[in-house]
Amino acid sequence: MAEAQAGVIAFLSEGSSYGAPEGLVERIETHISIVFLAGERAYKLKRAVKFSYVDYSTPALREMYCRRELALNQRSAPELYLRVRALTRGADGGLEFDGAGVAVDFVLEMRRFAQEDLLDCLAAAGGLTPALLRAVTDEIAAFHEAAAVAPGFGGAAAARAVIAGNAKNLMQAAPLLDADAAREVSSAALAVLESLAPLLEARKAAGKVRRCHGDLHLGNICLLEGRPRLFDCIEFNEDFSCIDVLYDLAFLLMDLLHRGLAAQANAVCNRYLDRTGDVGGLALLPLFISMRAAVRAHVLVAQYRNTLAAHTLAAARAYLALAGEALWRQAPFLLAIGGLSGSGKSTIAAALAGRLGPVPGARVIRSDVVRKWIFGVAPEVRLPAAAYDAAASARVYAAMEEQAAAVLAAGHVVVLDAAFLAAGARTAVRALAARAGVGFCGVWLQAPVAVLAARLAGRRGDASDADAAVMRAQAVEGEVDWLGVDATAGSGAQVARIWEELLLRGLIEEAPRGASARKIL
Repeated sequence: MAEAQAGVIAFLSEGSSYGAPEGLVERIETHISIVFLAGERAYKLKRAVKFSYVDYSTPALREMYCRRELALNQRSAPELYLRVRALTRGADGGLEFDGAGVAVDFVLEMRRFAQEDLLDCLAAAGGLTPALLRAVTDEIAAFHEAAAVAPGFGGAAAARAVIAGNAKNLMQAAPLLDADAAREVSSAALAVLESLAPLLEARKAAGKVRRCHGDLHLGNICLLEGRPRLFDCIEFNEDFSCIDVLYDLAFLLMDLLHRGLAAQANAVCNRYLDRTGDVGGLALLPLFISMRAAVRAHVLVAQYRNTLAAHTLAAARAYLALAGEALWRQAPFLLAIGGLSGSGKSTIAAALAGRLGPVPGARVIRSDVVRKWIFGVAPEVRLPAAAYDAAASARVYAAMEEQAAAVLAAGHVVVLDAAFLAAGARTAVRALAARAGVGFCGVWLQAPVAVLAARLAGRRGDASDADAAVMRAQAVEGEVDWLGVDATAGSGAQVARIWEELLLRGLIEEAPRGASARKIL
């Protein structure tokens, strides 16, 4: 079938086809498509291939999938996806765009963007700033909210099929992949699935299975005019794209974890839950991340057999290890971080969370964010003073406790980030841990008022509305018997002190992650 497209590929490779005879045409190739970069445009050609999961074997099918890809991707990147172009046979026998002759193939015309604006390039350059990650996550959350419900897909049966497929392909990847590790990953994933099957079915019934992106990794997110855009969603297989929204998110989380960006993965996860309130599905994320990593492991082995590139095989083995690590379990516990406004509670919570509990880390429940959720606004929107009266604050602490109980029950670590000025609030959070049957550690960050005031003066774009005047009016009720930590020390020193305390209390292990999959499972 590839020979039938030889003339089309030659045509699209020439600058003269785009009215620029001397113009350079670059190509980006995958096993199912070729993208031709010419001037300010990109033209995507679907290869004439047929696999078990995709069929582009005829011009009619390629046209259908080009039009479907255009429609689906215009949901998230309308500025990027422009139109479908026909490649027609001219009177002289040559090819041209959208002529009167017979159409022999079709391409998707797109707006071209700089490769350095891809998030995988930004990640490699250290450019995934907190602000960018928040913007990306908000874009994903809004995309999922608007996505059509897909009731005929998802649920436990769909997850079981993915795990079975992974098991088969991982074993076929041996001996390039460790067969024992592959068996253990598959067995553990299936056991976790069976324990979570009722939750998967409940989410399917609740409309959490939607027509998602399906291939949501860093390489399929770009910046257009400074705004993140999701592109190149899967159009050719509904089993891949009509999935639980958290399985869609899990691909991005897995990609970040594979790159060693655990803190960033945790930040994305927490922001997503903050914006969507979808805390009920949190127990599924370790399984979903493991499933995504296992897919990448056997896909890369297949690529390695074609290319013999050593880095590809090394990546496949790393993905298999991550698939096992994602299924590692730790007893949940509750960590509360309190202190006056400006003491750095959120900074320390974020620095710790990615290292605590199962992937993608602890659920950070921040009073400032919960307050904004209660009042129906985005975290960075300022609230009036009335939103901070005693009654409103009581609602905030009650909502935090309710969410914390649900997360602990799902087997995840909780980090509560709030001032905890009232003695009753500190007593209540300790009692919450006792009711949940989990360990507890309270941390109190301390710093001089002048330091706190200076920090608050420099705060921008944060969920907290507190300023120096608010801080100076705060009063700590009663004696605080939590672990005191010097908030003027560097964040690394503060994290080290808290980590030491968690070890002493037996709430964490010295190095729970990074071992082989066999040790973790």
